[in-house]
Amino acid sequence: MLDVLDLDSSTARTTEDIFTGSSHPMPSGRIFGGQVLAQAIIAADRTTDDDRVPHSMHGYFLRPGDATRGVTLSVDRIHDGRSFSTRRTQAFQQGVPIFSMIASFQREDAGLEHAAPFPEGVLSPEDAAARAADVQLHPLSRRLLDESPIEVVHAESAVYDRVAGPHVPRQHVWMRTRRPIGDDPALHRAALAYMSDLTIQESVLRAHGVPWALPGLKVASLDHAMWWHRPGRVDDWLLYAQESPSARGGRGLATGRIFTRGGVLVATTAQEITVRVPESAISGD
Repeated sequence: MLDVLDLDSSTARTTEDIFTGSSHPMPSGRIFGGQVLAQAIIAADRTTDDDRVPHSMHGYFLRPGDATRGVTLSVDRIHDGRSFSTRRTQAFQQGVPIFSMIASFQREDAGLEHAAPFPEGVLSPEDAAARAADVQLHPLSRRLLDESPIEVVHAESAVYDRVAGPHVPRQHVWMRTRRPIGDDPALHRAALAYMSDLTIQESVLRAHGVPWALPGLKVASLDHAMWWHRPGRVDDWLLYAQESPSARGGRGLATGRIFTRGGVLVATTAQEITVRVPESAISGD
């Protein structure tokens, strides 16, 4: 993960800043969306002053990315004001855009402050991990989990091979990087964007009792939005509280709130996906 977030500055120049990066190998052959989110934020961040940090991003996944190829990122310096800077970042492969994002950066200012409370009654990551250790997963699911740079523990139950428990449009997931990544706040913000694309789609699936392993299931991210509220370390446990307010017409909307273990709200996310389920699963056969 750290390798793909370590972008190179290109000697090529147009009216935009150009960066290049590598891609994770993926079993599906498609680039993991969180990778491109994080790379886009890193690229945009490098074109702003040091006193400005990202507070929001809105991105669209335009085409499936090829995980066997690198990524070229172009950053357009749209605006620099007294307090805010706006950047547009596009990720390209083979000359065509696969992802487009606009992000806003702000100089830290004092102001009104409040935050949503930490969810009640959620299992600790240790208790959730102990329970998950007794669950037998399909070998492919186990390999994907073991080889991920992010440790993920479902507070309720995973939805890889089956959906245990109530079929409700919400879940809680603990996550952290598998080892410390240093103290660079920009890297932690980018890594948080990387992690924000993990499991957020599952609140849509859990509501209908649909596991990832369902034959014929097709899921793809359409867009992704993120708001950074406060600093947080991704190498400490973070709770991702996820909920789906709606699904209709082959699309599902999921939202998320990311908290530190101490209860501090770090970020809020939203993502819409396309979700295609075999008709037999919809009818309950």
